[in-house]
Formats: sequence, C-alpha cells, structure tokens
Amino acid sequence: MKEKRLFDYLHEQLKEHPLEHAFGCKRDGRWQYFSTAKIMDLANRASLGFLKMGLRPGDKVATVVYQTIPEWVAIDYALLQIGVLNVPMYPTISSREYEYILNESEAGYCIVGDGDLYDKVLKAKEKTPGLKEIFSFFDRPDCRSWEALLAPEGSGFSEVEQISATIKPDDVATLIYTSGTTGNPKGVMLTHRNIIFNVEAMRILAPVAPGDQVLSFLPVSHVYERVATYAYTAYAASVTFTGTDNLGGESGDLRAIRPHFFTCVPRLLEKVYERIYDKGLELRGIKRALFFWALDLSESWHFDPKFTGFTAIKWAVADRLVFSKWREALGGRVKGMITAASACPLKVIRTFNAAGIPVREGYGLSEAAPALTFNGFRPGEALLGTVGPPLGGVELRIEPGEDFRPGEGEILAKSPGNMPGYYKQPEKTAEMFREIDGERWLVTGDIGMFTPGPNGKLFLKITDRKKELLKTSGGKYVAPTPIESVYKEHRLVEQIMVVGENLKFVSALIVPSTEGLRDWCHKHGIAWTNLKEAIVHPKVIERYQMLVDRINPNFSHPEQIKKFTLLAGLWESVKSDGSEAELTPTLKLKRRVIMQKFRDEIEAMYR
Repeated sequence: MKEKRLFDYLHEQLKEHPLEHAFGCKRDGRWQYFSTAKIMDLANRASLGFLKMGLRPGDKVATVVYQTIPEWVAIDYALLQIGVLNVPMYPTISSREYEYILNESEAGYCIVGDGDLYDKVLKAKEKTPGLKEIFSFFDRPDCRSWEALLAPEGSGFSEVEQISATIKPDDVATLIYTSGTTGNPKGVMLTHRNIIFNVEAMRILAPVAPGDQVLSFLPVSHVYERVATYAYTAYAASVTFTGTDNLGGESGDLRAIRPHFFTCVPRLLEKVYERIYDKGLELRGIKRALFFWALDLSESWHFDPKFTGFTAIKWAVADRLVFSKWREALGGRVKGMITAASACPLKVIRTFNAAGIPVREGYGLSEAAPALTFNGFRPGEALLGTVGPPLGGVELRIEPGEDFRPGEGEILAKSPGNMPGYYKQPEKTAEMFREIDGERWLVTGDIGMFTPGPNGKLFLKITDRKKELLKTSGGKYVAPTPIESVYKEHRLVEQIMVVGENLKFVSALIVPSTEGLRDWCHKHGIAWTNLKEAIVHPKVIERYQMLVDRINPNFSHPEQIKKFTLLAGLWESVKSDGSEAELTPTLKLKRRVIMQKFRDEIEAMYR
C-alpha cells in the first residue's frame, strides 16, 4: 500500500465519505458550507494557478487569517499537493515579526485575511525583497483577490497530478513558526510523515466519527489546530470555523452548531467555568443551594467512576437538575474536548468531566507535530493530574539531575512526529536533540515524572519547564508553574507570575479577575469604580493576603509566596500601542518581558 501524504486525506474523503458540509463558516449572519467536491475543485485550480505563476516544490507561500475559512483549507491542500510549503503566521504578531518570518522563510507570496492584516504585511513587505505580491481572501481595492490565483474551471490537472505523484512522505510539508517565548520565532520543519503519525495515533483515541459536527475556533497558525484540521478531514467530520466572541448564550455558535467535538485551550475552559460559577451566584433559594451542592459533589469525581447505592442517587440528582443544563449550554451533544498548549487547572478538568462533558488533556510541542502524550476517552486511558500515557509509537525518557526531586527529570522524546529540524538554523536544531546510545532524542525543555495509572500504564505528569526553574539566592530551586496553576484556580485571580530568580525569597505579580473582584467588593460593601482603584483598597489587599496564606501551606517553605503585588492591567498577546506583548499567541507568559515591564514593582517587594 502506498504511504500517505497529507493531501491524500482530502482525496480519500471525496472517494469514501463525501460531505455536503465539509467546511463552513458564518458570512453575513448566515452559515455557509463548502462540500468536499468544492474544496477539491478549488484546491486543484489553485494548484494549477500556483504552477503557472512559477512556483515549484520547495517554494513557500505565507498565509495569515484571524479566523479560519474554507478557502484557507483549499489553499492549504493546493500547496500540499504540489510540494509548496504553506507558512501560516499568527495574526496577532507585529509587522517586525512578519518581516522576520517572511525573510527567513523566503516566502514569495502571502495571502491575508481581513482586518488590519493586509496593512501589517504590506508594511513588512517594504523590508522583504523576496515577497513578490500580497493576495487577499476578502475583496479589497488595494490588492488582488485569492481567486485571481485559480485556473479557469474545466482546466486539465495532469501537471498537478504528475507533481503530486513525486511527493514523498518524508518531504517537508510545512513550516510552523513557534510563538517565540525567548527571542525570534523558529521555523519548525514538519514532514507529511510527522503530521500523519499524529493524525493516525489520535484516530483510535478521539471519539470523532464520519459526519460528526466539529467546531474549530483556534488559529491554524498553531500546529495544534492545524493538525486537528487534517484529522477532521481524515475522519470525515464536518468542520465549522468560528471565533470565540459568540460561542456561548442562547444565540451563540455552540447552540447553533451543537458540536460533537472541539479542541480548545485551558484559558477558554477557565472562562466557561467562571461564567458557570457566576451564573450560580446569581441564583437564589433552593436553585442556588442545588447548584453549589452539585459543584461541591464534583470535587470527588475521578476518571472511570463506579457509583453505587446512595452515592449513585446523589450523582443522578445532580446530573438531572444541574449538570444537564451545563451540557445544553455547550450544544447538548459534546462527545469530547481536547485541551492542550498549556496546563489546565485540575479543578476545571474535574468539574467538566463530572458534568458529563468529557475533557481530556494532552501534551506535546510544535517540534513533535505536536502530540507526545494523551489522556484517552476509553476506560483506563486517563488519570487526573497527568497529561496521559505516551502515544503508541512514542518513547519518553526522564533524565534525572541534581536540581530535580526523586523520580523527576527532563523529558526527552523519541517519536515519528519529531521534526527534522529548524529551517536554516542548524545550531538551534542541534540544541533540540541529544544522542543517547546512538538514538536521537528530542529535548522538550519540560520537567516531569511518571505516575502509575490504570492497567499498569505509566502516565506523564508535567512539573515545570526547565528554562523556567527559579533559583533563589539561597540556592533553592523553585518551579513556578505548579504554584501559578493553583492560584489560577481561584476566581479572584486572572493572571499570575511567580518571581524569585537570584532573589532571597519567592514573590508574585498578580492580576486580579475583574469580574471576581467586583463581585467580592459588592458583597462586602466596597464601592466599585474600576480595577485600578480597587487593588489599592486595604480590604482588597487583605483578601489577597488571606488567599496567599491559605495556599502557601500546600508548598515547601522555599516555594511559598512571601510578598505579592496586585496589577490592574491585563497581560495580552498583542498590544494596541505596538509595544511588546506579555503573552505569546498561545497565551504563555513571556517572563522576560514581564520582568522588564514591572521591574520597579518587583524591586519594591525586595526592599
């Protein structure tokens, strides 16, 4: 049997499970869908158009959109089947970063979405001599439409078929530029084989069936959602693209689409949880009591529960009166949700699963295309507090060191998904791999340990990032991420960063939750104007000190927060004033940037 290339998935769907509603989105207030046949036709015509423009295998075309649209999918498959590399870029980065990526990738063309994307890329084009032309997915007077790329209807595609036949599984399929927590982004080269390994590994783990409805709202510039989109094609699921601004509510996209499955990031789940909690606070009488009784009950939930007797009755009552309403708010038929990109608070995972909304956490990185471990949906495949066992075909190695606790160490991975390397950066590539006994292992930069789980399986627990370990002036190592995760579970905390590198103790910068703190102020008779004024109120500071005092005993003495500073400004992934953002596009902390921006506040805690 011939080995697959990514574009083979679209051909297989057309042959075996053609869909009338293969990919869709909302336009002018109405849902519009493209059939499998339509996407295939557009892809073929675009492939021929690119060839007539002189593009050949190994060339690059950049794309950038705020929200994925079916036309982007057609362009992606068009590039894949002629060996031209799609270089998807984050929509929230600056013109300077576009300039860097376009120059390094040597992209000859760029296709942009709506909003300010054309202007940002046009500004970058001034210092990008290799970028010949910018096209737009949307009609605009100052550049050509993507439709200008299409060969006429009825064209012959023999040239496309000839080139497609030469594409090998080990050929590079795309360049994925990392979000860049520590400097310029790096172009991760991923082959067809790398990505297909992940698609096929997840096929037996994800509860997605032909014809299922899938909601997609994460950016395809991130490898996580990009690979998920290929998987949906492989599984013949109907994909609806949307944003995050109209998901909930009676007229929201979740109720309109009623998805069976979607991928998300922890912050989205946290926001949904917070909205559910706030709704509970608005209830009165018996309804309020039932709500918080069910919420308290969820704290005892674990994977694969077996309830009997009175316990089973309690869960049935909670499900009928409370949890069923939560499921209905998500469309009423969700079979599974996968969260990744960063750690998800344990409380959030436990609460959603207790409510009959299956949420599973996985772990990986762009350089592994991306998944390495996953908590499965079948009995015995998931363990709370972990990111799951290794995928079939993945080997993990825990490298101990003097800085780590017993059983803990740096995570190394050997996987068919591991990248060949970074584009044009052999030195950075060499840093990402370590040879042990003649075998090439990917250095993840994460710290973890194995935990025994069901059926004798070993489950991976992430304890921190190696690069983010703090060393106090007393020589004690502190992992900030577990501490931050506990605080973020509290509804009064929106964001937090633990500091203490080369300092005498650990402290924290805390951004309060506006909604959570406002509700608390109203409840305690404190006049509310805005967050900036609230955080200097003595009773507010006292409340956060109580929170710190309550959480500190959960950690060793060197890990306990001795001082904190409340901040009024939310950390963002893009700044309207053009300054450097505090978060990456995947919402990870840019610790260096935050340290620089709040240097005075940090220094004040150590005087």
